[in-house]
Amino acid sequence: MYSAIIEQFNGLWAQAFAIWIAGGWAMIPIAVTAVVMFMVGVHVYLQLLAKKFHSVPEKVWRHWIDHPDKRKGKIGRMLDFALGGNSLKDTAMFFEDLKKTEIAPFERDLKVMKVCVNAAPLLGLLGTVTGMLVTFGALATGSGGEKTMELVSKGISEALITTETGLVVALPGVFFHYMLSRNSEKYSAFLTHLETVCTQKVYKKLQKQKTV
Repeated sequence: MYSAIIEQFNGLWAQAFAIWIAGGWAMIPIAVTAVVMFMVGVHVYLQLLAKKFHSVPEKVWRHWIDHPDKRKGKIGRMLDFALGGNSLKDTAMFFEDLKKTEIAPFERDLKVMKVCVNAAPLLGLLGTVTGMLVTFGALATGSGGEKTMELVSKGISEALITTETGLVVALPGVFFHYMLSRNSEKYSAFLTHLETVCTQKVYKKLQKQKTV
């Protein structure tokens, strides 16, 4: 059974390698773009997963605001940092710093990923153009026969393979980027909601101190 699977895998690998070679030099930048895009995407996904901002119910972290000794985890550390001031201005400043620290890396990485998604089909189009140039060059300089037809088929094959590869890389990248963007927006909305609740708590605390 294992030998059959290995044999099948070797056959698929040989076919993939043959297609890769037929795609010409444009396959290299497409592959580099794909690797960068998915590595950045996986990095963003793992970083968002590590935030665990959905793992703590709102009722719990609202309780943590008034009870610092019970704070724990990522959200607890954010509350410790954001509520370290004594005024509304301090709270706003701390949350601004917190958002820059938490959200800015995701925005940067998602921009890099978006550039890669847009670049993949363009690199495929570049390979298409070079493949067609090879085809027209063979038609212009060839004298017919098998050699000319071989050059023509090689150019057409290169053009179609690079186009398809660029689209195959870009399409899943689009959906992956959209999913990560949505998760990043949810995390940003969570921080905004956290800031609103904390600001209200600080305001009520200050008003209570004034009345006393």
